[in-house]
Amino acid sequence: MSDTDPTSPAPLTDRLVARGFALAMGALGRLPYPRRIATAGAIARGLAPLIGWRRRIRENLALACPDLPPEEVARLTRAVPDNIGRSLAEIYAGPEFLARVRDLPLTGPGAALLESLKAEGKPAVLVTGHYGNYDAWRGALGQRGYPVGALYRPMNNRAFNDAYVAAIQGIAGPMWPRDKRGMGQMLRHLREGGMVGLAIDQFFHIGARLTFFGQIANTPLSAAELALKYDAPLIPIFARRLPDGLRFEITVEAPIPSGTPEEMSQAFNDRLEAQVRAHMEQWLWVHRRWKVWNHEEELARARGEID
Repeated sequence: MSDTDPTSPAPLTDRLVARGFALAMGALGRLPYPRRIATAGAIARGLAPLIGWRRRIRENLALACPDLPPEEVARLTRAVPDNIGRSLAEIYAGPEFLARVRDLPLTGPGAALLESLKAEGKPAVLVTGHYGNYDAWRGALGQRGYPVGALYRPMNNRAFNDAYVAAIQGIAGPMWPRDKRGMGQMLRHLREGGMVGLAIDQFFHIGARLTFFGQIANTPLSAAELALKYDAPLIPIFARRLPDGLRFEITVEAPIPSGTPEEMSQAFNDRLEAQVRAHMEQWLWVHRRWKVWNHEEELARARGEID
């Protein structure tokens, strides 16, 4: 059996990584919640230079924000990993995390609309990015009866994936894998008046060549296309981490006006950029958002015209 066969044992390296992570999370789990989350942030800060995160952050900032003062760049190379570590520990904290986000108020001009859609059983496409901790708003809405489902991308490390999926499903559900079957389940959920949450701020091979921070950033059009197809509002939503590092502010923005999928997706990129510019440490600057990519070649590859 090959390594790609789901019935075959995961590679030894993957199993060791998954086991090491499980032991680390188990050790953190014995700490009181506030100390646990802070410690996870400190661990991520310590690992950042070893796993290339600081270099990646500096490269992305040099491209997107070349005028940032050196001291701000240095701050962000520490603060961004801290937020990542905290967010990961929060996801694995399960009920303790949910207890802290359960009663968070929904703020922003779209909050009343979201409540009315829930009451009327109408669909909505909630669009977000890897900003703050997006599982905070998922958990808050899920506990209040909002029918918010979401897609997830299965981890390449199969030994790690099962625990990860269990953790994110414990925050709120339903969750569907990003495959043909999962897409079908998500579409049925929308047709039945459900809501879906999609994060569309990562590089997408055959996405539209839109802009983010003034640079070309391939962006999926799927969220806007779903909103148009199912006559559902496209509503940006964000959960910003507050200065104490433990609490969040959930902002539901006004729906993005209908237009072409490209126009609507660019409007979201602009909304997200405004959020990030206000709180730079909250976004996932370790991601390769602005890859140089041959768009036409990738489209031809997706159509099977070239190998």
